[in-house]
Amino acid sequence: MKRLIICLLGILGSLGYVEAENIEISTPHTSLLLSYETGGALKWVYYGNKLSETDIRSMKSGQWDAYPVYGLNTPSETALSVRHADGNMTLQLEVCEVESSSQDDAELFKVLLKDKVYPLHVTLYYKAYHDVDMIETWAEYSHQEKGEVLLNQFASAYLPIRRGDVWLSSLYGSWANEARLVQEPLLPGMKIVKNKDGVRNSHTAHAEVMFSLDGQPRENEGRVIGAALCYSGNYKLRIDTDESEYHHFFAGINEENSTYRLKADEVFRTPELALTYSEEGLSGCSRNFHRWARTHKLANGDQLRKILLNSWEGVYFKIDEEKMEQMMADIASMGGELFVMDDGWFGDKYPRNTDRSSLGDWMVNEKKLPSGINHLIDEAKGKGIKFGIWIEPEMANLKSELYEMHPDWVLKAKGRDVVTGRGGTQVVLDLANPEVQDFVFGVVDTLMTRYPEIDYIKWDANMSILNHGSGYLGAEEQSRMYIDYHRGLENVCQRIRRKYPKLTIQACASGGGRVNYGLLPYFDEFWVSDNTDALQRIYMQWGTSYFFPAIAMASHISASPNHQTFRTVPLKYRIDVAMSGRLGMEIQPQDMTESEKELYRKAIAEYKEIRPVVQQGDIYRLVSPYDKLGVASLMYVSPKKDEAVFYWWKMEHFHNQHLPRVKMAGLEPETYYRIHELNRIDKQPLDCEGQVFSGAYLMSNGLELPYNHLVDRTEKNEYASRVLRLEKVD
Repeated sequence: MKRLIICLLGILGSLGYVEAENIEISTPHTSLLLSYETGGALKWVYYGNKLSETDIRSMKSGQWDAYPVYGLNTPSETALSVRHADGNMTLQLEVCEVESSSQDDAELFKVLLKDKVYPLHVTLYYKAYHDVDMIETWAEYSHQEKGEVLLNQFASAYLPIRRGDVWLSSLYGSWANEARLVQEPLLPGMKIVKNKDGVRNSHTAHAEVMFSLDGQPRENEGRVIGAALCYSGNYKLRIDTDESEYHHFFAGINEENSTYRLKADEVFRTPELALTYSEEGLSGCSRNFHRWARTHKLANGDQLRKILLNSWEGVYFKIDEEKMEQMMADIASMGGELFVMDDGWFGDKYPRNTDRSSLGDWMVNEKKLPSGINHLIDEAKGKGIKFGIWIEPEMANLKSELYEMHPDWVLKAKGRDVVTGRGGTQVVLDLANPEVQDFVFGVVDTLMTRYPEIDYIKWDANMSILNHGSGYLGAEEQSRMYIDYHRGLENVCQRIRRKYPKLTIQACASGGGRVNYGLLPYFDEFWVSDNTDALQRIYMQWGTSYFFPAIAMASHISASPNHQTFRTVPLKYRIDVAMSGRLGMEIQPQDMTESEKELYRKAIAEYKEIRPVVQQGDIYRLVSPYDKLGVASLMYVSPKKDEAVFYWWKMEHFHNQHLPRVKMAGLEPETYYRIHELNRIDKQPLDCEGQVFSGAYLMSNGLELPYNHLVDRTEKNEYASRVLRLEKVD
């Protein structure tokens, strides 16, 4: 380990010889610059495009503390606020030591700070990746005071952003309407993005944001800073635009009702804040996030995902052996690779026929599945596909054998009646309790031990924490309930991944309630939303793509009329939307016509050809549905730029309509590409079918696409969509 400096206890400072030292934290194309003097504060200097040595030498010491603390500048927003054991509320941190060490994939910097009076220590970490433009930063606290130190505020990081015409891009929503994009200028005052759900943290907002530094956000040009808090629990992002020349950005665990009593020599670690910078607009920032996710954060991010059929919207709770066999046969016949049996397969004393009972009783309902799960696995294997299963292991119902045996295992305030969620009987298990952690781990471990050929688990979580109370934590520890819940969850996930590293696990939480980088290291993918309506999915998947790659984005073709919006959308359009993520189906195939099944077969076969580009390629968003131009379009380009997939969806329909001609992006200008339309339903091919164009032409002009499909009059409707495959011509 390389030690850059050691505390000199002010000797040189007293002689007036100390000069500020720089800490350069760099990725392939970006730099974060800090400065310090031994015995002084750590200062933030710069974050952006990679600096030259000359630039670094010319930079002055920063104006802002790199990690502001409370007490001696009380009007300002701070990252850390404490109450010492003697009641003192102030902090004053000085740099004691700076260390750096090389890891396989990154350079790790540690800045050790100490309060000038109290034995309280803060260590700031900065992890700069060698192969992607991402820096992760977090903090650790410890002390040796005579008593407990109260942590009142404990952000992971702080970043000042120079004022100008800065815009914020963030995500908002609700159940069945997740990840909706909002873009707004940063104005004087405080902007807060937060979550207090307790279990699921991405339904109503997201812990990821982008800052466009050059005015109104643009997809493929302009300077952009992206930030993602890697945490699965309650969070708070603060942006304070005060009277200074800067916006002040703080991100960390939401401290509301979560004061933490830090014992002597205990170490409190904040979640990482991941930072990236791009001069290629919002899509450039997204590409950085996606590469980092696939390479370093997402479980099995280098493995292509299977095409599956999930049973939920096909049969809901009406699971039985005959239906499961029929659905497996159908997906296999259409070229699918995996069948997932959803909710409704379990419960002995209390059969799972509705959402009002049985959670926690993870034994097979033999009346529904008399031959058991091994029989279904054998059936799947005989048809050449894999088998998966649904669980919700963090939850219970009051009507369950688990609750009858362990009523003390649920989150509940002492002396209060339990507050229930879904179905009027659902409760959340207390993951602060190690016994509960063992139980939740055991749900997965028992399934995989009994049925080792299970290939896929859909892990659901359908309730918020509605009861502030843990039967495991002591009276003085109740305020750490939210934090300890997610520590317990992470511990369970780590145990599962150590034992089952290659098991595919989906993070579902009433749809898109757990789309975050705190959990994704333990999950292979997530369910974007319980809403499978193709038109609304364009908006939700567009927002989700700002921070999360297509390989993790489960996107299913469902029935029409849709079960959530009741909108009637033609199959071609539903397929074209689903093919822009990890393709799957959420439907009862026996309700489909033979011509529909044939279109599915064709789509699945063609998706297999483009799957490497979609799931491992670089995204370029072209025309946003939020711009209300009547069309939405994006594309994926292979890393070698020898192949691409272009998506075009018409969003509205009028007579004498005029839609923009969409210019492509991300191609090699001097490379020539042949065009082929996928999922074609028209009586004749597009004018561009089989034609060859240069990348330069496609990026300057795009292709003219008809606004409607050329089909029989009885098949005409207002929807139109196109998926084009581009292949390099040697």
